[in-house]
Amino acid sequence: MISAEEKSRKAATLSAAIDEIKKINGSASAMPLAYCVVYGCQQNEADMERIRGMLKCSGYGFTETPENASIIVVNTCAVREGAEMRVFGNVGAFKKIKEKNPNLVICICGCMMQEEKVVDKIKRSFYYVDIVFGTHNIENFPVLLLKKLRGQKRVFEVLKGSENIAEGLPVLRSSKSSAKVTIMYGCNNFCSYCIVPYTRGRERSREMSEILKEIRELGSSGCVEITLLGQNVNSYKDGDNNFAALLREVNKIHGIERIRFISSHPKDFSDETIQAIASCEHVCKHIHLALQSGSSRILKLMNRKYTKESFLKLADKIKSEIPGVCLTTDIIVGFPGETEEDFAETLDILEKIRFDGIFSFIFSPREGTPAAKMEDLTPHEEKQARSPA
Repeated sequence: MISAEEKSRKAATLSAAIDEIKKINGSASAMPLAYCVVYGCQQNEADMERIRGMLKCSGYGFTETPENASIIVVNTCAVREGAEMRVFGNVGAFKKIKEKNPNLVICICGCMMQEEKVVDKIKRSFYYVDIVFGTHNIENFPVLLLKKLRGQKRVFEVLKGSENIAEGLPVLRSSKSSAKVTIMYGCNNFCSYCIVPYTRGRERSREMSEILKEIRELGSSGCVEITLLGQNVNSYKDGDNNFAALLREVNKIHGIERIRFISSHPKDFSDETIQAIASCEHVCKHIHLALQSGSSRILKLMNRKYTKESFLKLADKIKSEIPGVCLTTDIIVGFPGETEEDFAETLDILEKIRFDGIFSFIFSPREGTPAAKMEDLTPHEEKQARSPA
Protein backbone atom coordinates (compact mmCIF):
# COMPACT_ATOMS: atom_id res chain seq x y z
CA MET A 1 0.00 0.00 0.00
CA ILE A 2 1.19 3.52 -0.78
CA SER A 3 1.97 5.57 2.34
CA ALA A 4 0.05 8.66 3.43
CA GLU A 5 3.24 10.66 3.00
CA GLU A 6 3.59 9.49 -0.61
CA LYS A 7 -0.06 10.29 -1.31
CA SER A 8 0.46 13.80 0.06
CA ARG A 9 3.56 14.29 -2.05
CA LYS A 10 1.76 13.16 -5.21
CA ALA A 11 -1.17 15.47 -4.48
CA ALA A 12 1.18 18.43 -4.01
CA THR A 13 3.00 17.66 -7.27
CA LEU A 14 -0.30 17.43 -9.15
CA SER A 15 -1.57 20.70 -7.68
CA ALA A 16 1.66 22.51 -8.55
CA ALA A 17 1.57 21.24 -12.16
CA ILE A 18 -2.06 22.32 -12.60
CA ASP A 19 -1.27 25.79 -11.23
CA GLU A 20 1.71 26.17 -13.56
CA ILE A 21 -0.28 25.10 -16.65
CA LYS A 22 -3.05 27.50 -15.66
CA LYS A 23 -0.52 30.35 -15.55
CA ILE A 24 0.79 29.41 -18.99
CA ASN A 25 -2.74 29.26 -20.42
CA GLY A 26 -3.71 32.50 -18.68
CA SER A 27 -1.05 34.37 -20.63
CA ALA A 28 -2.47 33.21 -23.98
CA SER A 29 -4.48 35.60 -26.13
CA ALA A 30 -7.52 33.31 -25.98
CA MET A 31 -8.61 30.39 -23.81
CA PRO A 32 -7.01 27.18 -25.13
CA LEU A 33 -9.48 24.44 -26.00
CA ALA A 34 -9.36 20.68 -25.48
CA TYR A 35 -10.87 18.04 -27.77
CA CYS A 36 -11.47 14.77 -25.92
CA VAL A 37 -12.29 11.37 -27.43
CA VAL A 38 -13.08 8.22 -25.43
CA TYR A 39 -13.45 4.63 -26.59
CA GLY A 40 -14.71 1.56 -24.75
CA CYS A 41 -16.45 0.94 -21.47
CA GLN A 42 -18.01 3.14 -18.81
CA GLN A 43 -14.79 2.86 -16.81
CA ASN A 44 -13.00 4.62 -19.66
CA GLU A 45 -15.71 7.27 -19.69
CA ALA A 46 -15.25 7.80 -15.95
CA ASP A 47 -11.48 8.13 -16.46
CA MET A 48 -12.09 10.74 -19.15
CA GLU A 49 -14.26 12.73 -16.74
CA ARG A 50 -11.24 12.95 -14.44
CA ILE A 51 -8.98 13.96 -17.33
CA ARG A 52 -11.48 16.65 -18.34
CA GLY A 53 -11.61 17.81 -14.74
CA MET A 54 -7.84 18.25 -14.63
CA LEU A 55 -7.92 20.08 -17.97
CA LYS A 56 -10.61 22.48 -16.75
CA CYS A 57 -8.65 23.24 -13.58
CA SER A 58 -5.60 23.86 -15.79
CA GLY A 59 -7.38 26.63 -17.69
CA TYR A 60 -8.74 24.77 -20.72
CA GLY A 61 -12.15 25.08 -22.29
CA PHE A 62 -13.60 22.40 -24.54
CA THR A 63 -14.49 22.04 -28.19
CA GLU A 64 -16.30 19.47 -30.33
CA THR A 65 -14.09 20.33 -33.30
CA PRO A 66 -10.49 19.00 -33.32
CA GLU A 67 -9.37 21.74 -35.71
CA ASN A 68 -10.11 24.32 -32.96
CA ALA A 69 -8.18 22.49 -30.26
CA SER A 70 -4.94 23.32 -28.51
CA ILE A 71 -4.81 19.80 -27.09
CA ILE A 72 -6.37 16.51 -28.24
CA VAL A 73 -6.74 13.68 -25.71
CA VAL A 74 -7.71 10.17 -26.88
CA ASN A 75 -8.58 7.60 -24.20
CA THR A 76 -8.28 4.15 -25.77
CA CYS A 77 -9.81 0.68 -25.35
CA ALA A 78 -7.99 -2.62 -25.91
CA VAL A 79 -10.86 -5.07 -25.39
CA ARG A 80 -11.72 -5.59 -29.06
CA GLU A 81 -9.64 -5.32 -32.22
CA GLY A 82 -12.18 -3.05 -33.94
CA ALA A 83 -11.82 -0.33 -31.31
CA GLU A 84 -8.04 -0.50 -31.64
CA MET A 85 -8.20 -0.03 -35.41
CA ARG A 86 -10.56 2.96 -35.04
CA VAL A 87 -8.10 4.59 -32.65
CA PHE A 88 -5.22 4.33 -35.11
CA GLY A 89 -7.45 5.57 -37.94
CA ASN A 90 -8.59 8.65 -36.02
CA VAL A 91 -5.14 9.46 -34.65
CA GLY A 92 -3.84 9.23 -38.23
CA ALA A 93 -6.39 11.86 -39.25
CA PHE A 94 -4.99 14.25 -36.61
CA LYS A 95 -1.70 14.43 -38.54
CA LYS A 96 -3.05 17.02 -40.99
CA ILE A 97 -4.41 19.13 -38.14
CA LYS A 98 -0.98 19.05 -36.48
CA GLU A 99 0.68 20.12 -39.72
CA LYS A 100 -1.53 23.22 -39.81
CA ASN A 101 -1.08 23.87 -36.09
CA PRO A 102 2.40 22.74 -34.95
CA ASN A 103 1.66 23.87 -31.37
CA LEU A 104 -1.18 21.37 -31.06
CA VAL A 105 -0.52 18.80 -28.31
CA ILE A 106 -1.74 15.28 -29.12
CA CYS A 107 -2.09 12.89 -26.20
CA ILE A 108 -3.05 9.19 -26.24
CA CYS A 109 -3.80 7.30 -23.04
CA GLY A 110 -5.77 4.36 -21.67
CA CYS A 111 -5.77 0.58 -22.03
CA MET A 112 -4.09 0.31 -25.43
CA MET A 113 -1.07 2.14 -24.04
CA GLN A 114 -0.46 -0.74 -21.61
CA GLU A 115 0.47 -2.91 -24.61
CA GLU A 116 4.16 -2.55 -25.40
CA LYS A 117 3.66 -3.25 -29.11
CA VAL A 118 1.18 -0.37 -29.36
CA VAL A 119 3.52 2.11 -27.68
CA ASP A 120 6.35 0.99 -29.97
CA LYS A 121 4.10 1.53 -32.99
CA ILE A 122 3.25 5.05 -31.84
CA LYS A 123 6.92 5.85 -31.31
CA ARG A 124 7.81 4.62 -34.80
CA SER A 125 4.83 5.55 -36.95
CA PHE A 126 2.97 8.34 -35.16
CA TYR A 127 5.84 10.75 -34.58
CA TYR A 128 3.43 13.68 -34.14
CA VAL A 129 1.90 12.18 -30.96
CA ASP A 130 3.33 14.17 -28.05
CA ILE A 131 2.18 12.45 -24.84
CA VAL A 132 1.48 8.79 -24.03
CA PHE A 133 0.46 7.37 -20.67
CA GLY A 134 -1.44 4.32 -19.44
CA THR A 135 -4.16 3.33 -17.01
CA HIS A 136 -2.04 3.40 -13.85
CA ASN A 137 -1.00 7.06 -13.83
CA ILE A 138 -3.94 9.17 -15.00
CA GLU A 139 -3.40 11.48 -12.02
CA ASN A 140 0.06 12.30 -13.42
CA PHE A 141 -1.38 13.72 -16.65
CA PRO A 142 -0.86 17.42 -15.71
CA VAL A 143 2.79 16.69 -14.81
CA LEU A 144 3.35 15.09 -18.22
CA LEU A 145 1.54 17.91 -19.99
CA LEU A 146 3.65 20.50 -18.20
CA LYS A 147 6.82 18.77 -19.40
CA LYS A 148 5.58 19.08 -22.97
CA LEU A 149 4.59 22.74 -22.55
CA ARG A 150 8.04 23.47 -21.14
CA GLY A 151 9.66 22.18 -24.31
CA GLN A 152 10.19 18.43 -24.01
CA LYS A 153 9.68 16.96 -27.48
CA ARG A 154 7.78 13.77 -26.56
CA VAL A 155 6.62 12.51 -23.17
CA PHE A 156 6.03 8.78 -22.65
CA GLU A 157 5.17 7.35 -19.21
CA VAL A 158 3.51 3.93 -19.00
CA LEU A 159 3.62 2.16 -15.64
CA LYS A 160 3.45 -1.64 -15.56
CA GLY A 161 1.25 -1.54 -12.48
CA SER A 162 0.39 0.46 -9.38
CA GLU A 163 -1.15 -0.03 -5.94
CA ASN A 164 -2.03 3.65 -5.84
CA ILE A 165 -5.64 4.82 -6.04
CA ALA A 166 -5.69 8.56 -6.55
CA GLU A 167 -8.47 10.22 -4.56
CA GLY A 168 -9.71 13.78 -4.77
CA LEU A 169 -8.96 14.38 -8.45
CA PRO A 170 -11.06 17.08 -10.11
CA VAL A 171 -13.92 15.62 -12.15
CA LEU A 172 -15.92 17.24 -14.95
CA ARG A 173 -18.98 15.04 -15.24
CA SER A 174 -21.01 14.67 -18.40
CA SER A 175 -24.31 14.97 -16.50
CA LYS A 176 -25.50 16.75 -13.36
CA SER A 177 -28.32 14.31 -12.64
CA SER A 178 -26.41 11.04 -13.06
CA ALA A 179 -22.82 10.06 -12.32
CA LYS A 180 -20.41 7.17 -12.66
CA VAL A 181 -18.53 6.30 -9.48
CA THR A 182 -15.60 3.89 -9.72
CA ILE A 183 -15.42 1.64 -6.66
CA MET A 184 -12.51 -0.57 -7.74
CA TYR A 185 -9.88 -0.97 -10.42
CA GLY A 186 -8.35 -3.96 -12.16
CA CYS A 187 -9.36 -7.62 -12.33
CA ASN A 188 -8.12 -10.92 -10.88
CA ASN A 189 -10.22 -13.26 -13.00
CA PHE A 190 -7.95 -13.77 -16.04
CA CYS A 191 -10.68 -15.03 -18.36
CA SER A 192 -8.71 -16.60 -21.19
CA TYR A 193 -10.07 -14.19 -23.84
CA CYS A 194 -9.75 -10.95 -21.86
CA ILE A 195 -6.94 -8.38 -21.96
CA VAL A 196 -8.25 -6.33 -19.00
CA PRO A 197 -6.10 -7.87 -16.21
CA TYR A 198 -3.03 -7.06 -18.32
CA THR A 199 -4.06 -3.46 -19.10
CA ARG A 200 -5.85 -2.53 -15.87
CA GLY A 201 -3.79 -4.60 -13.43
CA ARG A 202 -4.89 -6.57 -10.39
CA GLU A 203 -7.94 -5.70 -8.30
CA ARG A 204 -7.67 -2.65 -6.04
CA SER A 205 -10.74 -1.51 -4.10
CA ARG A 206 -11.27 2.07 -2.98
CA GLU A 207 -11.89 2.74 0.69
CA MET A 208 -15.62 2.69 1.41
CA SER A 209 -15.36 6.03 3.25
CA GLU A 210 -13.99 7.71 0.11
CA ILE A 211 -16.74 6.23 -2.08
CA LEU A 212 -19.48 7.32 0.31
CA LYS A 213 -17.96 10.80 0.61
CA GLU A 214 -18.00 11.17 -3.18
CA ILE A 215 -21.61 9.99 -3.46
CA ARG A 216 -22.79 12.23 -0.61
CA GLU A 217 -21.29 15.21 -2.43
CA LEU A 218 -23.06 14.12 -5.62
CA GLY A 219 -26.37 13.80 -3.78
CA SER A 220 -25.96 17.25 -2.26
CA SER A 221 -25.27 18.78 -5.68
CA GLY A 222 -28.48 17.43 -7.27
CA CYS A 223 -27.36 14.08 -8.66
CA VAL A 224 -30.15 11.51 -8.37
CA GLU A 225 -28.64 8.47 -10.10
CA ILE A 226 -25.27 6.83 -9.69
CA THR A 227 -23.65 3.85 -11.40
CA LEU A 228 -21.04 1.96 -9.39
CA LEU A 229 -18.22 0.88 -11.70
CA GLY A 230 -15.58 -1.80 -11.65
CA GLN A 231 -14.26 -4.55 -13.86
CA ASN A 232 -15.89 -6.88 -11.35
CA VAL A 233 -17.93 -4.75 -8.92
CA ASN A 234 -19.26 -7.59 -6.82
CA SER A 235 -15.76 -8.65 -5.76
CA TYR A 236 -15.38 -5.24 -4.05
CA LYS A 237 -13.67 -5.57 -0.66
CA ASP A 238 -12.52 -2.96 1.85
CA GLY A 239 -11.60 -4.69 5.10
CA ASP A 240 -14.78 -6.32 6.38
CA ASN A 241 -16.92 -4.35 3.93
CA ASN A 242 -18.04 -6.18 0.79
CA PHE A 243 -20.19 -5.16 -2.17
CA ALA A 244 -23.45 -5.93 -0.38
CA ALA A 245 -22.42 -3.72 2.54
CA LEU A 246 -21.52 -0.92 0.13
CA LEU A 247 -24.93 -1.13 -1.57
CA ARG A 248 -26.69 -0.86 1.79
CA GLU A 249 -24.67 2.22 2.77
CA VAL A 250 -25.13 3.97 -0.58
CA ASN A 251 -28.86 3.24 -0.31
CA LYS A 252 -29.00 5.47 2.79
CA ILE A 253 -27.52 8.56 1.11
CA HIS A 254 -29.94 11.47 0.84
CA GLY A 255 -30.77 12.59 -2.68
CA ILE A 256 -29.70 9.42 -4.48
CA GLU A 257 -32.85 7.85 -5.92
CA ARG A 258 -31.39 5.24 -8.27
CA ILE A 259 -28.33 3.04 -7.79
CA ARG A 260 -26.98 0.93 -10.65
CA PHE A 261 -23.81 -1.13 -11.01
CA ILE A 262 -21.72 -2.73 -13.74
CA SER A 263 -20.07 -5.19 -14.35
CA SER A 264 -20.74 -8.16 -12.09
CA HIS A 265 -19.26 -11.64 -12.35
CA PRO A 266 -21.50 -14.71 -11.81
CA LYS A 267 -18.90 -16.53 -9.70
CA ASP A 268 -18.94 -13.71 -7.10
CA PHE A 269 -22.70 -13.10 -6.97
CA SER A 270 -23.37 -13.98 -3.34
CA ASP A 271 -26.65 -14.57 -1.52
CA GLU A 272 -25.85 -11.47 0.54
CA THR A 273 -25.64 -9.35 -2.62
CA ILE A 274 -28.96 -10.72 -3.87
CA GLN A 275 -30.58 -9.89 -0.52
CA ALA A 276 -29.11 -6.36 -0.57
CA ILE A 277 -30.48 -5.69 -4.06
CA ALA A 278 -33.88 -7.05 -3.06
CA SER A 279 -34.13 -5.01 0.15
CA CYS A 280 -32.56 -1.67 -0.86
CA GLU A 281 -35.31 0.54 -2.26
CA HIS A 282 -33.00 2.72 -4.34
CA VAL A 283 -31.01 -0.10 -5.93
CA CYS A 284 -32.41 -0.67 -9.43
CA LYS A 285 -33.67 -4.19 -9.97
CA HIS A 286 -31.50 -4.66 -13.04
CA ILE A 287 -28.56 -7.05 -13.08
CA HIS A 288 -26.19 -7.44 -15.99
CA LEU A 289 -24.80 -10.94 -15.56
CA ALA A 290 -22.39 -11.94 -18.31
CA LEU A 291 -22.96 -15.58 -19.31
CA GLN A 292 -20.57 -15.62 -22.32
CA SER A 293 -21.44 -19.26 -23.18
CA GLY A 294 -23.99 -21.87 -22.22
CA SER A 295 -21.55 -24.72 -22.69
CA SER A 296 -19.73 -25.85 -19.53
CA ARG A 297 -16.89 -27.12 -21.73
CA ILE A 298 -16.41 -23.72 -23.36
CA LEU A 299 -16.83 -21.92 -20.02
CA LYS A 300 -13.91 -23.99 -18.70
CA LEU A 301 -11.80 -23.01 -21.71
CA MET A 302 -12.78 -19.40 -21.05
CA ASN A 303 -11.69 -19.79 -17.38
CA ARG A 304 -15.03 -18.39 -16.21
CA LYS A 305 -15.10 -20.57 -13.04
CA TYR A 306 -18.78 -21.55 -13.24
CA THR A 307 -20.82 -24.08 -15.19
CA LYS A 308 -24.06 -24.00 -17.13
CA GLU A 309 -25.79 -25.67 -14.20
CA SER A 310 -24.48 -23.26 -11.56
CA PHE A 311 -25.41 -20.27 -13.73
CA LEU A 312 -28.96 -21.59 -14.15
CA LYS A 313 -29.20 -22.08 -10.39
CA LEU A 314 -27.98 -18.51 -9.78
CA ALA A 315 -30.43 -17.04 -12.30
CA ASP A 316 -33.32 -18.95 -10.72
CA LYS A 317 -32.34 -17.70 -7.25
CA ILE A 318 -32.11 -14.08 -8.45
CA LYS A 319 -35.51 -14.26 -10.14
CA SER A 320 -37.17 -15.86 -7.12
CA GLU A 321 -35.70 -13.45 -4.54
CA ILE A 322 -35.94 -10.24 -6.59
CA PRO A 323 -39.44 -10.18 -8.10
CA GLY A 324 -39.60 -8.36 -11.44
CA VAL A 325 -35.82 -8.25 -11.81
CA CYS A 326 -34.46 -7.30 -15.24
CA LEU A 327 -31.67 -9.67 -16.29
CA THR A 328 -29.33 -8.88 -19.20
CA THR A 329 -26.23 -10.68 -20.39
CA ASP A 330 -23.29 -10.91 -22.79
CA ILE A 331 -22.65 -13.79 -25.17
CA ILE A 332 -19.44 -14.57 -27.07
CA VAL A 333 -19.99 -16.72 -30.14
CA GLY A 334 -17.28 -18.51 -32.09
CA PHE A 335 -14.88 -18.98 -29.19
CA PRO A 336 -12.00 -21.26 -30.27
CA GLY A 337 -13.22 -24.83 -30.27
CA GLU A 338 -16.92 -23.97 -30.07
CA THR A 339 -18.96 -26.63 -31.89
CA GLU A 340 -22.59 -26.61 -33.00
CA GLU A 341 -23.33 -28.69 -29.91
CA ASP A 342 -21.71 -26.05 -27.69
CA PHE A 343 -23.70 -23.31 -29.38
CA ALA A 344 -26.87 -25.34 -28.91
CA GLU A 345 -26.12 -25.36 -25.17
CA THR A 346 -26.02 -21.55 -25.28
CA LEU A 347 -29.35 -21.40 -27.08
CA ASP A 348 -30.79 -23.79 -24.50
CA ILE A 349 -29.79 -21.67 -21.52
CA LEU A 350 -31.07 -18.52 -23.24
CA GLU A 351 -34.41 -20.25 -23.76
CA LYS A 352 -34.54 -21.35 -20.12
CA ILE A 353 -33.60 -17.97 -18.56
CA ARG A 354 -35.30 -15.64 -21.08
CA PHE A 355 -33.01 -12.65 -20.53
CA ASP A 356 -34.51 -9.17 -20.97
CA GLY A 357 -31.58 -8.13 -23.15
CA ILE A 358 -28.59 -9.81 -24.80
CA PHE A 359 -25.37 -8.31 -26.15
CA SER A 360 -23.81 -10.76 -28.59
CA PHE A 361 -20.22 -10.54 -29.82
CA ILE A 362 -18.14 -12.59 -32.22
CA PHE A 363 -14.92 -13.74 -30.53
CA SER A 364 -12.11 -11.26 -31.09
CA PRO A 365 -8.63 -12.63 -30.29
CA ARG A 366 -6.43 -10.28 -28.27
CA GLU A 367 -2.68 -10.79 -28.47
CA GLY A 368 -1.26 -11.65 -25.06
CA THR A 369 -4.24 -13.69 -23.85
CA PRO A 370 -4.35 -17.51 -23.68
CA ALA A 371 -7.33 -17.69 -26.06
CA ALA A 372 -5.31 -15.99 -28.81
CA LYS A 373 -3.10 -19.10 -28.93
CA MET A 374 -5.96 -21.59 -29.10
CA GLU A 375 -6.68 -23.39 -32.35
CA ASP A 376 -9.71 -21.83 -34.06
CA LEU A 377 -11.12 -23.83 -36.96
CA THR A 378 -14.62 -22.30 -37.15
CA PRO A 379 -15.11 -20.23 -40.35
CA HIS A 380 -15.96 -16.57 -39.79
CA GLU A 381 -19.15 -16.96 -41.82
CA GLU A 382 -20.34 -19.65 -39.41
CA LYS A 383 -19.59 -17.41 -36.44
CA GLN A 384 -21.58 -14.60 -38.04
CA ALA A 385 -24.52 -16.95 -38.54
CA ARG A 386 -24.52 -17.75 -34.81
CA SER A 387 -24.60 -14.09 -33.78
CA PRO A 388 -27.79 -12.02 -34.21
CA ALA A 389 -25.59 -8.94 -34.12
